[in-house]
Amino acid sequence: MESYEARVHSAFGGRTPDAGDPRVLAWLIRRNGLEMAHLSRGSHIGSVFSVAEIIAVLYARVLRVDPAAPKMPDRDRLILSKGHAGSAVYAALAETGFFPVEELSTHYANGSRLSGHVSHKGVPGVEVSTGSLGHGLAVGAGMALGARMDSEAWRTFVVLGDGECDEGAVWETALQAAQFRLDRLIAVVDYNHMQSLDFVKNTLALEPFESKWRDFGWNALSCDGHDVNGLEKAFAWAEGNAGTGRPSVILANTVKGKGVSFMENDILWHYRTPQGEEYEAALRELEAQRP
Repeated sequence: MESYEARVHSAFGGRTPDAGDPRVLAWLIRRNGLEMAHLSRGSHIGSVFSVAEIIAVLYARVLRVDPAAPKMPDRDRLILSKGHAGSAVYAALAETGFFPVEELSTHYANGSRLSGHVSHKGVPGVEVSTGSLGHGLAVGAGMALGARMDSEAWRTFVVLGDGECDEGAVWETALQAAQFRLDRLIAVVDYNHMQSLDFVKNTLALEPFESKWRDFGWNALSCDGHDVNGLEKAFAWAEGNAGTGRPSVILANTVKGKGVSFMENDILWHYRTPQGEEYEAALRELEAQRP
């Protein structure tokens, strides 16, 4: 029987994919995300696809982390506040060497350390378990404050969903981060304009989103969340804001289900699992896009 790793890497024709290239890593995140959801009959594939380039650029270009020393004291910290997209982080970690790619086949299985919502328990490279939405930014702010009190130079990154920005805890933390001048705290919102059951604008509208963050004391920048070059520039902008006394947020405009035509902007794929003909069709589309 073909191994899990051989199956997801088969589009590379026997070559080892270059996970240091963010375009390749984003493709691998989608391909692994599809396979994990298919095998586990899990959900949230639309969210995994929307955040793929954000996570890929972070691991391939931005984060100061080392798979050989996942607990090194001066590492950057990443918190996936939208923990339901955890398979995106698991895929990035596996493809960049934190644990074997083959282990991704156990996602969501009984007894696996790779739980459906991202978990730090026994998983190298994961800082904190998440999934109860609205809390990741607060944890990140606490980490950033601790780093500053200890005169440490590492940075804290928090990836949020736009739906969880409907929650008051996010904005309470935004005020506190500005009050404490946490300019090494960088938030990224996966702004796919959808949440669990509808479009964000029909649930609790966020616009004018960018100006809201500025009014709360943050540096704010919008970009195309699927443009690797644009994301790299946005992260460089955020890093350059260290010393301004203001935390930074990147509003990354994305498409839920990006990469598979029949999943894009379809709220069904927040919870639906890819099986049968839908899985096969999604696989064909992704393999045709391999960088």
